[in-house]
Amino acid sequence: MHVCVFCSSSQRIDPKFFALAREVGGELARRGHTLVSGGAIVSCMGEVARAARAGGAATIGVIPRVLVDIEIADTDSAELVITSDMRERKGIMDARSDAFLVLPGGIGTLEELFEIWTARVLGLHTKPLVILDPWGLYDPLRALLDGMYDQGFTRPDVFDAISWATSTAEAFDLLDKRPHIIPAIDPG
Repeated sequence: MHVCVFCSSSQRIDPKFFALAREVGGELARRGHTLVSGGAIVSCMGEVARAARAGGAATIGVIPRVLVDIEIADTDSAELVITSDMRERKGIMDARSDAFLVLPGGIGTLEELFEIWTARVLGLHTKPLVILDPWGLYDPLRALLDGMYDQGFTRPDVFDAISWATSTAEAFDLLDKRPHIIPAIDPG
């Protein structure tokens, strides 16, 4: 399975997040999966990729030309795809992936999460989507989403399209399960 991991590119985060990224890369390799990533060697992106390769996994990096020098492209990837922009990057990452794993991250990670989650809810794909959040970084987001549901802004099946995990093993167990099919929205 090709697993896309969305995660931080920040160097200013607690070292525990780097350790989590290494653990994810190692588990991905142990389970025989291929990593699809943002194609950079910085922060958690680099940690996941290096750990995956160290465990014998293939890695596919996808990075926009403008970020090649800023995020330092992962030239050790089995395949490094350089795109013209962020939209093309995400499209290729989505198309090349069978499942999505979201680690703690910033606004870029959230943007990737919401785009793939929305596509799942709309029935544009049925690929598993899991958030791995061992320390509760996303707890305020979950509370916000619950409030949005309570106010009628989201449907109940929005929550069926995503799974939450607090350990790496749990996250991969959820990814490895057959996805639950979300019915497409009736446009009428």
